[in-house]
Amino acid sequence: MKSLIALSPEVSQALADNRPIVALESTIITHGMPYPQNLEVAQKVEAVVRESGAVPATIAVMGGRIRIGLDAEALEALASTPSADVMKLSRADLAACLALGRTGATTVAATMICAHLAGIRVFATGGIGGVHRGAESSFDISADLQELAQSPVTVVAAGAKAILDLPKTLEVLETLGVPVIAYGQDQLPAFWSRESGLAAPLRIDDPAQIAAAARLRGELGLAGGQLVVNPIPAEAEIPRAEMIPVVEQALAEAETQGIAAKEVTPFLLQRIFELTDGRSLDANIALVLNNARLASQIAAAMAG
Repeated sequence: MKSLIALSPEVSQALADNRPIVALESTIITHGMPYPQNLEVAQKVEAVVRESGAVPATIAVMGGRIRIGLDAEALEALASTPSADVMKLSRADLAACLALGRTGATTVAATMICAHLAGIRVFATGGIGGVHRGAESSFDISADLQELAQSPVTVVAAGAKAILDLPKTLEVLETLGVPVIAYGQDQLPAFWSRESGLAAPLRIDDPAQIAAAARLRGELGLAGGQLVVNPIPAEAEIPRAEMIPVVEQALAEAETQGIAAKEVTPFLLQRIFELTDGRSLDANIALVLNNARLASQIAAAMAG
């Protein structure tokens, strides 16, 4: 296993010293926005983690190894690689990417797997995948949900992406036994919006108690992690009433144009970016930074 995982010196030392570490995914870098904006955002997220007292561990597959923590040169290299040349990795293709010697960016599921292998217990992301609309006929359900039921990592997100079927996503998480913990409010947030109209199953406003819940799950022998849903800051949100028609228009266009399978999410996010005059991306960046802060606080409580 050690031959497959390359820890950065900073992450290695933090693990040895039991210092707080926050895992970060890499698909937001390779498939989320263009270069050099992707690099600038990745650097900002890492800076927020450091300012909050934790060590950032951006995860990607490069050179036939799982890199846990990227130095400035590796981050630049990943950000400047064309997305067509980077595999988007989930549980199904992580091993194949390593075998092929390809460059791969980790989704929520793959980041959880790699973080757990490295002994990292907290992960900050933007939004998780979930149940796609029409899943009752397409069976399109993100592997992120099953991963939350398997890998013991606390994931801090602004909910599931609002292009998804949020009620069904919540139902599947409940079926899988995944704790969905709202931070600071009773409602489940909806990514770009603070409210979804859905009550969150759990609410915990103290990062130390969230950390304690993760520890107690382990002591009880319960598999899997926790999903902490952290609403986007009020000043950065696009209200739900404004987002619903935008999402519906993008979904209708995708259906009309026959967009399907893995092409759906990139198409929808691009159309929503266009329909909101770029506000959706600004909101996305704000919520990722906000999640990095909370994840750092939870990681500090776990290390304490």
